[in-house]
Amino acid sequence: MSTLAHVGTSQTGAARAQRVEDALSLISPKWTNWVVQALAQQHQPMRVREIARQLPFVSEQLVGKRLAQMHSDGLVTRGAGFRAPFQLSGFGTSLTPVHQALSLWSHDHFHFSPGGVAGAERVEDAMRRLHLRHTTAVIQALDAGPMRFVHLSEAVGLDDPYTRQRLVRLTDDGLVTRTGPRHGDPYMLTAAGRALGPVYAAIEHWIDPTASTRPTAPVVPVVTATRTHRTDPPGPDGIRTAAALRRSPVAPSGLFSHAHVPQPRVPATITAQSSPSRNR
Repeated sequence: MSTLAHVGTSQTGAARAQRVEDALSLISPKWTNWVVQALAQQHQPMRVREIARQLPFVSEQLVGKRLAQMHSDGLVTRGAGFRAPFQLSGFGTSLTPVHQALSLWSHDHFHFSPGGVAGAERVEDAMRRLHLRHTTAVIQALDAGPMRFVHLSEAVGLDDPYTRQRLVRLTDDGLVTRTGPRHGDPYMLTAAGRALGPVYAAIEHWIDPTASTRPTAPVVPVVTATRTHRTDPPGPDGIRTAAALRRSPVAPSGLFSHAHVPQPRVPATITAQSSPSRNR
């Protein structure tokens, strides 16, 4: 049974979707996961220039900007002084199971050009498919079963143009398909969309507000559903927390109805390594 069952079935799913979107917003900026991997491989504090040397396809200036945001988000720490080196925080180090789940999901369901792909590149590819605002809500709704467009739009509480835009992107990314060729045929999850359970479980555990590596962040229960529009302002600091606060009640989702199961600790290496592509 859900550990949040007292909130109500639909509220539980929405609260969990909110946590997932919170987590994705922290690690979705491009090159974040490459920086995490570079720091994890060295097992020691590193200066911006040293990290940039590990990522020759990223400018030193961009690495510095990314580290500044990661420091603000609690993923890395640094000593005193302008040129003090960075290292992963406990929160950043605990990303290992998330990166492994994302990399494995990408490996199992999406094809890359031959020649070997670094684990961080697969993680970045998975993030590109999952991070957009309201993507989690649409996947959550469709996990209950195929839905016609009008019912899906109502279920996620979005206006029709925004829902259509999101469905087009999810279809292009291989997560959603139509059950038939006719206009009005229901939408459904693909095999890749249905396989997101372990990914969401790992992400949810990582962002769990009770985890000792993360400052406590309250989970806000959903009270009611309202329609939203593209012009809605984003939440503070760019965190997409508002998405799940506007869900319409839907059937409990298998992707979000699992009981809380701690992820096993794994070695510090984030993913199986290969030479990173230089044409990113």
